[in-house]
Amino acid sequence: MKQSQSKTLFLVEIAVFTALAYLLDLVSAFVFSRIWPQGGSVSIAMVPVFLMAFRWGIKGGVLTGLLLGLLQFILGFASIYTPVQGVLDYLIAFSVLGFAGLFAGQVKSGLMENKRTKWITGLILGTVVGSVLRFLCHFISGIVFFGSYAPKGQPVALYSLIYNGTYMLPSLIISAIIMILVVSALPKRMI
Repeated sequence: MKQSQSKTLFLVEIAVFTALAYLLDLVSAFVFSRIWPQGGSVSIAMVPVFLMAFRWGIKGGVLTGLLLGLLQFILGFASIYTPVQGVLDYLIAFSVLGFAGLFAGQVKSGLMENKRTKWITGLILGTVVGSVLRFLCHFISGIVFFGSYAPKGQPVALYSLIYNGTYMLPSLIISAIIMILVVSALPKRMI
């Protein structure tokens, strides 16, 4: 494939997968809006970002995540209390999902070599790395910006761990399962 075609494909896929991630996040935010009043929801919006990270590497994943966070940030559906908190909870938190791309090579080679265990391991490790980095952004934000919501006598760090963990852990597990199902159904050359 010519380099200009590859760049065009890269940009088109980023746009499409960012839009898909945003729509998936809107649906989950609508369904779970009453459970996490300061923001957050169990969501599969990370799946398109992870797909881009495994397909195009860190660059594709980070750019898709950044654009997803930017869409949430500017379209007014985000829970933003201060500019710094907004940047941390949206722009940085969704960008770091792209670090799942650290395992893109392992996933691709595992698929090409028909080594199911290899590509599934890479997929799970990448999904965990991206999700944990996102969780850390929300965890820090919870401590710094949302500590006043902690119940009296509860340490702020514990409050942030519980609050953010209750939606991030299920999101991680569901996203990993969906990633395995999607990648196993795709032709090898698609990743």
